[in-house]
Amino acid sequence: MQIMESSTHRDNLVEANLPPHPTHLQTVLQELYQQYQPLRAGKVASYIPELSKMNPDWFSICITTVDGQRYEVGDFQQLFTIQSIAKVFAYGLALEDHGSDFVLTKVGVEPTGEAFNAIILDEKFKRPYNPMVNPGAISITSLIKGDDQSERLQRLLDMFHRYIGHASFIDVPTYVSERTTGHRNRAIAHLMLNCGMIDQKIDDALDLYFQQSSLMVNCRDLATMAATLANKGINPITTERAVEACYVKDILSVMYTCGMYNFAGEWAYKVGLPAKSGVSGGILVVVPNRMGIGIFSPLLDERGNSVRGVKVCEALSAQLGLHLFDCAAQAGWSDE
Repeated sequence: MQIMESSTHRDNLVEANLPPHPTHLQTVLQELYQQYQPLRAGKVASYIPELSKMNPDWFSICITTVDGQRYEVGDFQQLFTIQSIAKVFAYGLALEDHGSDFVLTKVGVEPTGEAFNAIILDEKFKRPYNPMVNPGAISITSLIKGDDQSERLQRLLDMFHRYIGHASFIDVPTYVSERTTGHRNRAIAHLMLNCGMIDQKIDDALDLYFQQSSLMVNCRDLATMAATLANKGINPITTERAVEACYVKDILSVMYTCGMYNFAGEWAYKVGLPAKSGVSGGILVVVPNRMGIGIFSPLLDERGNSVRGVKVCEALSAQLGLHLFDCAAQAGWSDE
């Protein structure tokens, strides 16, 4: 087990509305790690063959605050593929490329209550329900601008670089694995082509979708990406703007209502924060104006969410008073 704390700009704690006791926050993470590390419920994803090779014992929790402090415990440098968490950031890039009004004509913002890979469209508008499920994400990826496939992929990689703060890469074995077994996503793409939601270049859209899902990140990266959204689109470590501020509310709104697959309603009720999960075991959580949280544990529940990750987030929300509608915590953070 690794436990690490780093800190910058401690004098800004009060102004940033951050916890008054940074050492307490590190202690909370350490206690949660020790509490849930023995948990063995759930299974590693196997429908993508490369994912089945992950170690079920991997587990890490990271926090990055909007003034650049980091709190980390566990296997926070272990790399894994980002999977569906990439949908959040591709959505932001599509918004920048086309604007909210146009994107809304192609992809809605309604939760489905169905599994993330369900082959369904909004019957009235013939569009995917939201950008956080596979049909919507494939449609969003098809909107990314570029003269050719290479330029579009490079624009995605450059965008991820701004959020993470360093270069990242596509894991080729995972990409090939997804491309080889992604027949359900091809069926979804053909349905959307039939409804006019994507153009004829289905293979190009799917390849880019499989590539973005295969981006390699670690838990620290997730926390930094989440903190960038919490910080109105500015990476708190590099101070580089990753996304236009006007689109952050759109991204967070859809994360809040649709980001946790068909667990989104219960998540909003219990945790009360914008979040996105992925079937590799990552969960990215945004506490607006305060911090980003990353959790990684490959053991998944029946909905595809990290079992340990959900437990940790429920505990953090309760202990620190993070729920957006927790009136008792509005005056400040709970440190009991």
